[in-house]
Amino acid sequence: MVIEIGRKWEQYVTFDLTEDEEMLKALAERFVLDHYDHDSRRTFQAAAPGFSRDNWLTLGELGLLGAPLPVECGGLGLDATGIATLFEALGHGIVVEPVAESMVLAARLFAVAAPPELREQWSDALISGTRRFAVAHAEYGHRDGHVWVHTTAQSDGDGFVLNGTKPFCVTGSGADAYIVSARTGGDPGEAEGVELFMVPTDTPGLAVTPWPMVDGTYAACLKLDEVRIPALFRLNGGLAQLAEADLLAMLARSAEALGVMQRLFADTRDYLCTREQFGAPIGSFQAIQHRMVAQYAVIEQSRALINLALVSSGPEDFARAVLGARAFLAERSVELGHEMIQFHGGMGVTEELAIGAGHKRLLMLSRWPEAPDATLDRFAESLT
Repeated sequence: MVIEIGRKWEQYVTFDLTEDEEMLKALAERFVLDHYDHDSRRTFQAAAPGFSRDNWLTLGELGLLGAPLPVECGGLGLDATGIATLFEALGHGIVVEPVAESMVLAARLFAVAAPPELREQWSDALISGTRRFAVAHAEYGHRDGHVWVHTTAQSDGDGFVLNGTKPFCVTGSGADAYIVSARTGGDPGEAEGVELFMVPTDTPGLAVTPWPMVDGTYAACLKLDEVRIPALFRLNGGLAQLAEADLLAMLARSAEALGVMQRLFADTRDYLCTREQFGAPIGSFQAIQHRMVAQYAVIEQSRALINLALVSSGPEDFARAVLGARAFLAERSVELGHEMIQFHGGMGVTEELAIGAGHKRLLMLSRWPEAPDATLDRFAESLT
């Protein structure tokens, strides 16, 4: 998979978006404006799959689902800058549709790793939103690493037989097919011998159980019992391909977190300007102003770290910068959420305000697919 990193340093002097990026941002903002308020979000998340299928189809009609996919598969072939722009706008709306996990990670991985015949069968449906993928990789014992895979795939005639459990398939509820990692050789904890397979939801032997996550989205537990798939459903690249796809998804999640942070900050600023205490808006008190300024600085630091990734000089620099940005945002975004809740008092944790929902989303983004410390360790290793 080739990741188009984006523009050069000199193009970021003014931090202006290109015309195409402005249009992409406007589409995402229009989607949020037309389809989202706090009450509608709660309705979307009330039951599995935890989002609106109508919204998903609308995203397909707007071209936003296909935007991250390669041009040869019918997508727009967004580079890293376009992806960051799109997800910052979606994050500002605290959108619950699983665009990052299903499109930037799963569908993009499928687009570059699937045999041509399989791509032709599924690509149009993925782009339109009539079908959706999810990645099923993490297992018990995973612990912040990509190599712990116990699920097996045994060659059997003209296909494979899969057995195992994938308990942490994020956004897996309601998916039409899964990209499942399984071991054709080696032992759990070894990188060699792990391959990727496409498993449609209606395949005999596959049981899918949805379960809710902290932010209201739904994951799924997959149990594979003698699941038989044709050889055509074997994808190329294995763990290396998955790691590349997840790097771009990590950038998308980080940009989404930045958008959520801006939304919580803006809502809190408005609240501080209207809520009165001791005869004056509480935002007029210097101690409150200083704390808000500190969090504004965190938002700008986060933006700068994401921009650093977008102007990286090559794949290694890009990976290092994305890890650094994610490590920073995973910690500081949750701290920002804490501060915004405290400024609201008890109201901040009620279901009636978006502050609590945004904070839960930041908490989810900070812990998936690995803890902040694990990302920081990987960033430190990349410096040596």
